[in-house]
Amino acid sequence: MTAVFSHGRLRLYLLKLLDDGPKHGYELIRLLEDRFLGLYAPSAGTIYPRLQRLEAEGLVSHTAAGGRKTYAITEAGLAELRQRAGELAALEADIAASVADLSTLAGEIRSEVRGSTRDLKRELSEATRQTRRTRWEPQASSYRPPAADVPRAALLDEFDKRLASFSAEVSRLARAREFSDTQLRTAIRLLDGALDGLRRLLR
Repeated sequence: MTAVFSHGRLRLYLLKLLDDGPKHGYELIRLLEDRFLGLYAPSAGTIYPRLQRLEAEGLVSHTAAGGRKTYAITEAGLAELRQRAGELAALEADIAASVADLSTLAGEIRSEVRGSTRDLKRELSEATRQTRRTRWEPQASSYRPPAADVPRAALLDEFDKRLASFSAEVSRLARAREFSDTQLRTAIRLLDGALDGLRRLLR
């Protein structure tokens, strides 16, 4: 509970709210939340025990209808309000100051969150650009073309080795889940295109 209601001041404010007319517990909670601009709201476990104590002291009474209790201030409660008018005025001033402080704090938090969000977006954007640059950066190739005077048999042997190495590497990458489904479909189309190119070359 906010410090402005320490030392039994919440019960005094409940009497003040009931002075405006009978209310049920959740209506009192809503009024307190509205008074604090939604930045503070007491729980039912805070409000109802205090209403019960006020009733036990004869300061409020209740009527029940439809499973809901509606509380009203009694003559004794009105007398206590009159006796504590100065304390109530001080409480109202403290509440106004507390609301102003909470509003300022909320504004600072919102500003900080907006700044943090902008920083996060900027960092994510930079990380995405770095990832794209790394992903599409040309990699050093291990390919070395055969010498021009290599015999045909050696060339065929080298072709078989390169083909086996290529197949093994593509299979390894696919099984290591380094390809997304879209990339796999693209890779399949590339392989089909490469095969068509080889067919035309070797006809």
